[in-house]
Amino acid sequence: MEVCEISDAKQISYLLSVACQHPMDHEKTILQTVNPYNEDPHAKEFGITFENKLTIVKGRVLPPPVLKFNDQGKVKEFLPKVGKWNMRLKQMVKGGEVNTWACINFASDITHAAAVAFCDELAVMCVISGMNFKGDPVLPLVNAKPNHVRPFLKKHYQRFMEILRPLHKELDLLIVILPDKNGTLYGDIKRICETDLGLVSQCCLAKHVLKMKPQYLTNIALKINMKVGGRNTVLLDAVVGNLPRVSNTPTIIFGADVSHPHHGEGRSSPSIAAVVASQDWPEVTNYAGLVRPQARHEEIIQGLFNENDCGSGCISGGMIKEHLISFMRSTGHIPRRIIFYRC
Repeated sequence: MEVCEISDAKQISYLLSVACQHPMDHEKTILQTVNPYNEDPHAKEFGITFENKLTIVKGRVLPPPVLKFNDQGKVKEFLPKVGKWNMRLKQMVKGGEVNTWACINFASDITHAAAVAFCDELAVMCVISGMNFKGDPVLPLVNAKPNHVRPFLKKHYQRFMEILRPLHKELDLLIVILPDKNGTLYGDIKRICETDLGLVSQCCLAKHVLKMKPQYLTNIALKINMKVGGRNTVLLDAVVGNLPRVSNTPTIIFGADVSHPHHGEGRSSPSIAAVVASQDWPEVTNYAGLVRPQARHEEIIQGLFNENDCGSGCISGGMIKEHLISFMRSTGHIPRRIIFYRC
Protein backbone atom coordinates (compact mmCIF):
# COMPACT_ATOMS: atom_id res chain seq x y z
CA MET A 1 0.00 0.00 0.00
CA GLU A 2 2.85 2.39 0.71
CA VAL A 3 3.72 2.65 -3.00
CA CYS A 4 0.12 3.25 -4.12
CA GLU A 5 -1.43 6.63 -4.83
CA ILE A 6 -5.11 7.64 -4.87
CA SER A 7 -5.89 8.74 -8.39
CA ASP A 8 -9.27 10.49 -8.05
CA ALA A 9 -12.11 11.50 -5.73
CA LYS A 10 -14.12 8.37 -6.56
CA GLN A 11 -11.46 6.19 -4.96
CA ILE A 12 -11.55 8.33 -1.82
CA SER A 13 -15.34 7.96 -1.61
CA TYR A 14 -15.07 4.20 -2.09
CA LEU A 15 -12.37 3.86 0.58
CA LEU A 16 -14.49 5.84 3.02
CA SER A 17 -17.56 3.69 2.35
CA VAL A 18 -15.56 0.51 2.98
CA ALA A 19 -13.96 1.92 6.13
CA CYS A 20 -17.38 2.91 7.52
CA GLN A 21 -18.88 -0.58 7.30
CA HIS A 22 -20.98 -1.98 10.13
CA PRO A 23 -18.80 -4.27 12.30
CA MET A 24 -20.75 -7.39 11.29
CA ASP A 25 -20.39 -6.55 7.59
CA HIS A 26 -16.69 -5.85 8.13
CA GLU A 27 -16.23 -9.27 9.75
CA LYS A 28 -18.00 -10.96 6.85
CA THR A 29 -15.78 -9.18 4.32
CA ILE A 30 -12.61 -10.22 6.16
CA LEU A 31 -13.65 -13.86 6.30
CA GLN A 32 -14.58 -13.88 2.61
CA THR A 33 -11.12 -12.50 1.85
CA VAL A 34 -9.17 -14.90 4.08
CA ASN A 35 -10.96 -18.25 3.56
CA PRO A 36 -9.88 -18.84 -0.08
CA TYR A 37 -6.23 -18.78 1.02
CA ASN A 38 -6.71 -22.17 2.72
CA GLU A 39 -7.00 -23.65 -0.77
CA ASP A 40 -4.10 -21.67 -2.18
CA PRO A 41 -1.38 -24.06 -3.43
CA HIS A 42 1.44 -21.82 -2.23
CA ALA A 43 -0.06 -21.62 1.28
CA LYS A 44 -0.40 -25.43 1.34
CA GLU A 45 3.19 -25.86 0.16
CA PHE A 46 4.46 -23.88 3.15
CA GLY A 47 1.97 -25.42 5.57
CA ILE A 48 0.13 -22.15 6.19
CA THR A 49 -3.51 -22.36 7.31
CA PHE A 50 -6.01 -19.65 8.27
CA GLU A 51 -8.65 -19.84 10.98
CA ASN A 52 -12.18 -19.29 9.71
CA LYS A 53 -13.03 -17.05 12.64
CA LEU A 54 -11.65 -13.84 14.09
CA THR A 55 -9.70 -13.68 17.33
CA ILE A 56 -11.82 -12.73 20.34
CA VAL A 57 -10.35 -9.92 22.42
CA LYS A 58 -11.82 -8.75 25.71
CA GLY A 59 -12.76 -5.11 25.80
CA ARG A 60 -15.04 -2.61 27.44
CA VAL A 61 -17.19 0.30 26.37
CA LEU A 62 -16.39 3.46 28.29
CA PRO A 63 -19.34 5.65 29.32
CA PRO A 64 -19.54 8.79 27.16
CA PRO A 65 -18.75 12.11 28.86
CA VAL A 66 -21.44 14.76 29.25
CA LEU A 67 -20.80 17.74 26.97
CA LYS A 68 -21.32 21.33 28.08
CA PHE A 69 -22.61 23.94 25.62
CA ASN A 70 -23.31 27.65 25.98
CA ASP A 71 -26.05 28.56 28.45
CA GLN A 72 -27.63 30.80 25.79
CA GLY A 73 -28.83 27.74 23.86
CA LYS A 74 -31.92 25.71 24.74
CA VAL A 75 -29.78 22.58 25.26
CA LYS A 76 -27.02 23.38 27.74
CA GLU A 77 -25.75 19.85 28.46
CA PHE A 78 -25.85 16.74 26.29
CA LEU A 79 -24.94 13.06 26.63
CA PRO A 80 -23.73 11.73 23.24
CA LYS A 81 -25.18 8.49 21.94
CA VAL A 82 -23.24 6.07 19.73
CA GLY A 83 -20.38 8.53 19.57
CA LYS A 84 -22.13 11.39 17.81
CA TRP A 85 -24.30 14.45 18.37
CA ASN A 86 -25.57 17.48 16.46
CA MET A 87 -25.85 21.19 17.21
CA ARG A 88 -29.64 21.39 17.12
CA LEU A 89 -30.85 23.76 19.88
CA LYS A 90 -27.24 24.14 21.04
CA GLN A 91 -24.70 26.96 20.89
CA MET A 92 -20.92 26.88 20.91
CA VAL A 93 -19.57 27.19 24.43
CA LYS A 94 -17.36 30.07 23.24
CA GLY A 95 -18.13 31.70 19.93
CA GLY A 96 -15.22 33.17 18.01
CA GLU A 97 -15.23 36.45 16.11
CA VAL A 98 -15.02 37.00 12.37
CA ASN A 99 -15.11 40.73 11.76
CA THR A 100 -13.37 40.78 8.38
CA TRP A 101 -13.73 38.09 5.74
CA ALA A 102 -13.75 37.49 2.01
CA CYS A 103 -14.63 34.72 -0.45
CA ILE A 104 -12.91 33.44 -3.60
CA ASN A 105 -14.72 31.05 -5.94
CA PHE A 106 -12.55 28.64 -7.98
CA ALA A 107 -15.49 26.47 -9.15
CA SER A 108 -16.58 27.40 -12.67
CA ASP A 109 -19.94 25.63 -12.29
CA ILE A 110 -20.91 27.79 -9.30
CA THR A 111 -22.48 31.06 -10.37
CA HIS A 112 -21.66 34.33 -8.67
CA ALA A 113 -25.19 34.49 -7.23
CA ALA A 114 -25.01 30.93 -5.86
CA ALA A 115 -21.66 31.61 -4.19
CA VAL A 116 -22.94 34.82 -2.59
CA ALA A 117 -26.07 33.03 -1.36
CA PHE A 118 -23.91 30.29 0.18
CA CYS A 119 -21.74 32.80 2.02
CA ASP A 120 -24.83 34.57 3.34
CA GLU A 121 -26.30 31.30 4.63
CA LEU A 122 -22.99 30.28 6.18
CA ALA A 123 -22.71 33.63 7.98
CA VAL A 124 -26.24 33.23 9.35
CA MET A 125 -25.46 29.69 10.56
CA CYS A 126 -22.31 30.91 12.31
CA VAL A 127 -24.37 33.52 14.18
CA ILE A 128 -27.09 31.01 15.06
CA SER A 129 -24.42 28.65 16.41
CA GLY A 130 -23.04 31.34 18.72
CA MET A 131 -20.34 33.16 16.76
CA ASN A 132 -19.94 36.89 16.22
CA PHE A 133 -19.81 36.85 12.41
CA LYS A 134 -20.15 40.11 10.49
CA GLY A 135 -22.34 39.69 7.43
CA ASP A 136 -20.55 41.77 4.78
CA PRO A 137 -17.24 40.76 3.13
CA VAL A 138 -14.33 43.16 2.84
CA LEU A 139 -14.69 43.09 -0.96
CA PRO A 140 -17.33 41.52 -3.21
CA LEU A 141 -16.90 37.84 -4.00
CA VAL A 142 -14.19 37.10 -6.57
CA ASN A 143 -14.42 34.39 -9.25
CA ALA A 144 -11.09 32.83 -10.16
CA LYS A 145 -9.47 30.10 -12.26
CA PRO A 146 -7.29 27.42 -10.65
CA ASN A 147 -4.33 28.37 -12.85
CA HIS A 148 -1.60 30.45 -11.19
CA VAL A 149 -3.22 30.15 -7.77
CA ARG A 150 -0.23 31.55 -5.86
CA PRO A 151 0.02 34.95 -7.62
CA PHE A 152 -3.78 35.21 -7.64
CA LEU A 153 -4.11 34.67 -3.88
CA LYS A 154 -1.24 37.05 -3.12
CA LYS A 155 -2.69 39.72 -5.40
CA HIS A 156 -6.13 39.63 -3.82
CA TYR A 157 -4.72 39.37 -0.32
CA GLN A 158 -2.93 42.65 -1.01
CA ARG A 159 -6.24 44.13 -2.19
CA PHE A 160 -7.89 43.10 1.08
CA MET A 161 -5.03 44.50 3.16
CA GLU A 162 -5.04 47.83 1.32
CA ILE A 163 -8.48 48.31 2.85
CA LEU A 164 -7.81 46.76 6.26
CA ARG A 165 -4.28 47.98 7.03
CA PRO A 166 -5.26 51.67 7.49
CA LEU A 167 -7.90 50.43 9.96
CA HIS A 168 -5.25 48.39 11.82
CA LYS A 169 -7.12 45.19 11.04
CA GLU A 170 -6.29 41.78 9.58
CA LEU A 171 -8.35 39.50 7.38
CA ASP A 172 -9.92 37.05 9.86
CA LEU A 173 -11.16 34.47 7.35
CA LEU A 174 -10.94 33.55 3.68
CA ILE A 175 -13.73 31.30 2.38
CA VAL A 176 -12.66 29.33 -0.71
CA ILE A 177 -15.08 27.47 -2.98
CA LEU A 178 -13.40 24.57 -4.79
CA PRO A 179 -14.48 22.43 -7.74
CA ASP A 180 -15.35 18.86 -6.74
CA LYS A 181 -12.39 17.54 -8.73
CA ASN A 182 -9.69 19.94 -7.63
CA GLY A 183 -6.48 17.85 -7.82
CA THR A 184 -3.73 19.65 -5.91
CA LEU A 185 -5.67 22.92 -5.62
CA TYR A 186 -6.76 22.29 -2.02
CA GLY A 187 -3.23 21.55 -0.87
CA ASP A 188 -1.83 24.53 -2.76
CA ILE A 189 -4.35 26.92 -1.19
CA LYS A 190 -3.73 25.62 2.32
CA ARG A 191 0.04 25.83 1.91
CA ILE A 192 -0.05 29.37 0.52
CA CYS A 193 -2.53 30.67 3.10
CA GLU A 194 -0.79 29.12 6.09
CA THR A 195 2.88 29.54 5.16
CA ASP A 196 3.01 32.56 2.85
CA LEU A 197 0.11 34.73 3.98
CA GLY A 198 -0.56 33.64 7.57
CA LEU A 199 -4.27 33.50 6.78
CA VAL A 200 -7.10 31.37 8.17
CA SER A 201 -8.95 29.68 5.32
CA GLN A 202 -12.02 27.47 5.00
CA CYS A 203 -12.46 25.43 1.81
CA CYS A 204 -15.89 24.23 0.63
CA LEU A 205 -16.63 21.87 -2.27
CA ALA A 206 -18.98 23.01 -5.05
CA LYS A 207 -21.42 20.12 -4.52
CA HIS A 208 -22.05 21.24 -0.95
CA VAL A 209 -22.33 24.89 -1.96
CA LEU A 210 -25.17 24.06 -4.34
CA LYS A 211 -27.11 21.98 -1.79
CA MET A 212 -26.56 24.27 1.21
CA LYS A 213 -27.79 21.64 3.67
CA PRO A 214 -28.13 22.94 7.25
CA GLN A 215 -26.06 20.04 8.61
CA TYR A 216 -23.17 20.90 6.28
CA LEU A 217 -23.38 24.60 7.13
CA THR A 218 -23.31 23.72 10.83
CA ASN A 219 -20.24 21.51 10.38
CA ILE A 220 -18.42 24.30 8.53
CA ALA A 221 -19.42 26.80 11.23
CA LEU A 222 -17.89 24.50 13.88
CA LYS A 223 -14.64 24.29 11.89
CA ILE A 224 -14.47 28.05 11.42
CA ASN A 225 -15.13 28.67 15.10
CA MET A 226 -12.18 26.51 16.15
CA LYS A 227 -9.90 28.13 13.56
CA VAL A 228 -10.62 31.67 14.81
CA GLY A 229 -10.04 30.83 18.48
CA GLY A 230 -13.48 29.75 19.65
CA ARG A 231 -14.46 26.54 21.43
CA ASN A 232 -17.35 24.36 20.34
CA THR A 233 -17.92 22.36 23.51
CA VAL A 234 -16.19 21.32 26.72
CA LEU A 235 -16.55 18.39 29.10
CA LEU A 236 -18.97 19.03 31.94
CA ASP A 237 -16.56 17.27 34.31
CA ALA A 238 -13.90 19.83 33.43
CA VAL A 239 -16.26 22.75 34.08
CA VAL A 240 -17.28 21.46 37.52
CA GLY A 241 -13.69 20.54 38.43
CA ASN A 242 -14.16 16.79 38.32
CA LEU A 243 -11.60 15.80 35.66
CA PRO A 244 -9.11 13.27 37.11
CA ARG A 245 -5.45 14.38 37.21
CA VAL A 246 -6.32 17.67 35.51
CA SER A 247 -8.79 19.68 37.57
CA ASN A 248 -6.75 19.73 40.78
CA THR A 249 -3.65 21.41 39.37
CA PRO A 250 -2.71 23.43 36.25
CA THR A 251 -2.11 20.77 33.59
CA ILE A 252 -0.90 20.92 30.00
CA ILE A 253 -1.57 18.00 27.64
CA PHE A 254 0.77 17.30 24.73
CA GLY A 255 0.31 15.12 21.66
CA ALA A 256 3.15 14.36 19.24
CA ASP A 257 3.75 12.34 16.09
CA VAL A 258 6.06 12.13 13.08
CA SER A 259 4.92 11.56 9.50
CA HIS A 260 7.40 10.26 6.93
CA PRO A 261 7.57 10.78 3.15
CA HIS A 262 6.24 7.88 1.12
CA HIS A 263 8.34 5.95 -1.36
CA GLY A 264 7.21 8.01 -4.32
CA GLU A 265 8.69 11.23 -2.96
CA GLY A 266 12.23 12.36 -3.60
CA ARG A 267 15.11 11.55 -1.28
CA SER A 268 15.32 15.19 -0.26
CA SER A 269 11.80 15.16 1.26
CA PRO A 270 12.05 15.46 5.07
CA SER A 271 9.99 13.81 7.76
CA ILE A 272 7.57 16.15 9.51
CA ALA A 273 7.21 16.29 13.30
CA ALA A 274 4.06 17.80 14.80
CA VAL A 275 3.43 18.63 18.45
CA VAL A 276 0.15 19.98 19.81
CA ALA A 277 -0.52 21.21 23.36
CA SER A 278 -3.56 22.41 25.28
CA GLN A 279 -3.77 26.16 25.78
CA ASP A 280 -6.60 26.34 28.33
CA TRP A 281 -7.15 24.98 31.81
CA PRO A 282 -9.11 23.30 33.31
CA GLU A 283 -11.15 22.67 30.12
CA VAL A 284 -8.17 21.40 28.03
CA THR A 285 -10.12 21.70 24.77
CA ASN A 286 -8.15 24.41 22.95
CA TYR A 287 -4.93 23.18 21.31
CA ALA A 288 -2.11 24.90 19.46
CA GLY A 289 0.12 23.07 16.99
CA LEU A 290 3.75 23.35 15.95
CA VAL A 291 5.32 21.65 12.94
CA ARG A 292 9.01 21.09 12.17
CA PRO A 293 10.82 19.33 9.30
CA GLN A 294 13.53 16.92 10.35
CA ALA A 295 15.84 14.19 9.05
CA ARG A 296 14.14 11.83 6.62
CA HIS A 297 12.61 8.73 8.28
CA GLU A 298 13.83 9.85 11.71
CA GLU A 299 11.21 8.77 14.26
CA ILE A 300 12.74 10.59 17.25
CA ILE A 301 11.40 14.16 17.35
CA GLN A 302 14.46 16.34 16.97
CA GLY A 303 12.84 19.71 17.67
CA LEU A 304 11.34 18.99 21.09
CA PHE A 305 14.35 20.52 22.87
CA ASN A 306 17.42 22.33 21.63
CA GLU A 307 20.25 24.36 23.07
CA ASN A 308 21.97 27.23 21.33
CA ASP A 309 25.56 27.95 22.34
CA CYS A 310 25.86 31.65 23.13
CA GLY A 311 29.42 31.74 24.44
CA SER A 312 28.84 32.27 28.14
CA GLY A 313 26.15 29.60 28.41
CA CYS A 314 23.26 27.89 26.70
CA ILE A 315 19.77 29.06 25.92
CA SER A 316 17.21 26.27 25.86
CA GLY A 317 14.49 26.23 23.26
CA GLY A 318 12.37 23.92 21.14
CA MET A 319 8.70 23.12 20.67
CA ILE A 320 8.15 22.12 24.29
CA LYS A 321 9.35 25.50 25.56
CA GLU A 322 7.25 27.37 22.99
CA HIS A 323 4.11 25.52 24.10
CA LEU A 324 4.85 26.06 27.79
CA ILE A 325 5.27 29.81 27.28
CA SER A 326 2.08 29.94 25.19
CA PHE A 327 0.19 28.03 27.90
CA MET A 328 1.34 30.46 30.61
CA ARG A 329 0.33 33.46 28.51
CA SER A 330 -3.09 31.98 27.76
CA THR A 331 -3.99 30.76 31.24
CA GLY A 332 -1.88 32.86 33.59
CA HIS A 333 -0.66 29.64 35.21
CA ILE A 334 2.62 27.77 35.17
CA PRO A 335 1.78 24.13 34.37
CA ARG A 336 2.37 21.92 37.38
CA ARG A 337 1.61 18.69 35.54
CA ILE A 338 2.46 17.55 32.01
CA ILE A 339 0.63 14.72 30.25
CA PHE A 340 2.39 13.68 27.03
CA TYR A 341 0.86 11.40 24.39
CA ARG A 342 3.31 10.08 21.79
CA CYS A 343 1.50 8.52 18.82
